[in-house]
Amino acid sequence: QLQLVESGGGLVQPGGSLRLSCAASGFPSDEYAMGWFRQAPGKEREGVLCISSVGGSTTYADSVAGRFTISRDNAKNTMYLQMHSLRPEDTADYYCAMKVGRLCVSRWDLYDYWGQGTQVTVSS
Repeated sequence: QLQLVESGGGLVQPGGSLRLSCAASGFPSDEYAMGWFRQAPGKEREGVLCISSVGGSTTYADSVAGRFTISRDNAKNTMYLQMHSLRPEDTADYYCAMKVGRLCVSRWDLYDYWGQGTQVTVSS
């Protein structure tokens, strides 16, 4: 069974840090691009960062540049999103997604598999 499971969300104060994890299981290979997306209440889903099958990363949300980092450990079938200097506007449900093929794309509807999401709330 193909499955993506996110973890690591929670409540954090402005300026704080969190690390999200996305554990993949059931996928026959690591020839997939993986991405993090987020959706805040009342807003459309937006791409945050993506990492290709060979580790090249792409930032889709300008507001996270220099604060968020994406990585993956193919041996553990896990992708990470390290978030620093969190702001209230980063509050959202964060989703990991996987796309068949090596390369990243920004459109969320082109991703084939999705996790259930993990909530991140940045508030004092």
